[in-house]
Amino acid sequence: MPIKLPATLPAFNVLSNEGVMVLDEDAAARQDIRPLRIALLNLMPKKIQTENQFARLIGATPLQIELTLIRMSEHQTRNTAAEHMEEFYQPFQAVKDQKFDGLIITGAPIEHLPFTDVTYWDELCEVMEWTQSNVHSTFGVCWGGMAMINYFHGVKKHMLDHKAFGCFRHTNIVPNSPYLRGFSDDCVIPVSRWTEMRQDEIDAAPGLRTLITSDEAGPALVEDAAHRALYIFNHFEYDDGTLKQEYDRDVAEGTPINVPQNYYPHDDPTQPPLNRWRSHAHLLYGNWINEIYQTTKYDLDAIGT
Repeated sequence: MPIKLPATLPAFNVLSNEGVMVLDEDAAARQDIRPLRIALLNLMPKKIQTENQFARLIGATPLQIELTLIRMSEHQTRNTAAEHMEEFYQPFQAVKDQKFDGLIITGAPIEHLPFTDVTYWDELCEVMEWTQSNVHSTFGVCWGGMAMINYFHGVKKHMLDHKAFGCFRHTNIVPNSPYLRGFSDDCVIPVSRWTEMRQDEIDAAPGLRTLITSDEAGPALVEDAAHRALYIFNHFEYDDGTLKQEYDRDVAEGTPINVPQNYYPHDDPTQPPLNRWRSHAHLLYGNWINEIYQTTKYDLDAIGT
């Protein structure tokens, strides 16, 4: 939450330059408060697990959040009960006339496919275009972030010769970003993907700014101010055991897979994994929610105008 200070107090400029959320008297007086409408476009096969992960993070702030669960209109999931989808999810076509303060587009286990070969690509393009008129801020996660940065900027995803899998140390390269308030100079983020986005291609796209990167895993968090969007290619939202579930699944199916790096103590999969990213995950999503709170329109109908 922001701190209210006189604009002439020296600390006002000092804290503002450090990325601390500061309001002067006039701005504070103009603030109106209402629940934030956040939508989750859930493309992951394990819908309930993904719901829990993101709800835990966006629900940890003092602000009231109204969460709307969205699915692609024609795509039918095979991994979540139809009753659950019918009761809790709305197809995109049923909500596209509504306005939202925030939207999260999750990852999807389809990164081996060209974007245009994805069965719901045309509707997802409609969603991404719709965010520019109906959503104040959008957060694309893993494949969702790759899809968005490709749609808006033409940045390509590239196949890796082996899966980037584990917990990798990342560097905070824009510490005064409002999205990185409270972040350490470096942090650990879970990574699980067969593709990558390349920094030189991101740098060549006007208007993009990389906020977090890794020598081992490449760019991780990118800000796209013109489209009011963040793209993260890794998984701050993962639970303690999510990488373990993926590893155990592949081992059971006989799929070649390396032990996730820096995840188990001494890289020993017989030991319980350690969560070393939880605090930064809460910081990032809490900062995103607070930034929405500070900048969104009080009148929902005015979003996108």
